[in-house]
Amino acid sequence: MGHKIAAVQMVSSANIDENLAAAGRLIEQAAEQGAGIVLLPEVFAVLEGGPMREYGEEQGRGKIQDFLSGQAMTHQVILIGGTIPLISRPGLQADDPDYLVDKERVRPASPVYDGSGALVARYDKIHLFDVQVADSQASYSESRSYEGGTDLVTLPTPMGCLGLSVCYDLRFPELYRALFKQGAEIVTVPAAFTKVTGEAHWETLLRARAIENQCYIVAANQGGKHNPKRETWGHSMIIDPWGTVLAEVTESGEGIAVAEIDLPNLRAIRERMPIIEQMKL
Repeated sequence: MGHKIAAVQMVSSANIDENLAAAGRLIEQAAEQGAGIVLLPEVFAVLEGGPMREYGEEQGRGKIQDFLSGQAMTHQVILIGGTIPLISRPGLQADDPDYLVDKERVRPASPVYDGSGALVARYDKIHLFDVQVADSQASYSESRSYEGGTDLVTLPTPMGCLGLSVCYDLRFPELYRALFKQGAEIVTVPAAFTKVTGEAHWETLLRARAIENQCYIVAANQGGKHNPKRETWGHSMIIDPWGTVLAEVTESGEGIAVAEIDLPNLRAIRERMPIIEQMKL
């Protein structure tokens, strides 16, 4: 497996088949460029302003998950499926009364598949985007359609310890600090950051999270006009532990940012400036 990582940028719609076809094309391009880990953006399979329940799948069953598993296996990559709508909660059996999310909502889950196509981790977005934004949509209320998660997730990979986050999590630095304390060296940020907030804060927040936690940040954003009301910022990028932007999709529309992960450099930065040992709070 190569030591490159890829952040995929898309302009997803409400049409699952079209979105999966686009994702497949971009995953293939990333693999051809030598990426060993590929990150898709948030809501890559279906970006729809209304309720998500009709698109929801149980963990382990459904078109979106079959697609991700198959792509990971075909291209022999670790594939992080941005977020997908799951109707079952993690870590529970089907006969558990808490197994299913209530009938109106889904979990915004970020699943990780290995090169054998197996699901090896799942992170459910903790912070839901319930805000007012000065754009055409004006109000975003994810908690109407989504149930947030509660658990941090890190996992070992051949390229380093992976930490998972999603979009609005980015504004909560304590989450990234907790991942840092768990040993995360590469942190993924699939997103559908709005144009207004993205233009103001996207790169600043991403670079801050990389610098303060001495880690690689891999951010795959939606990037373009999805419908008359919804526009996202794009600028998917990969940032190193010193805060340098290594690769970026500078145009709106589909694209891929690919960069090399240099763990010896990361570990040298952490050794020279041992933040983790010096924290007081």
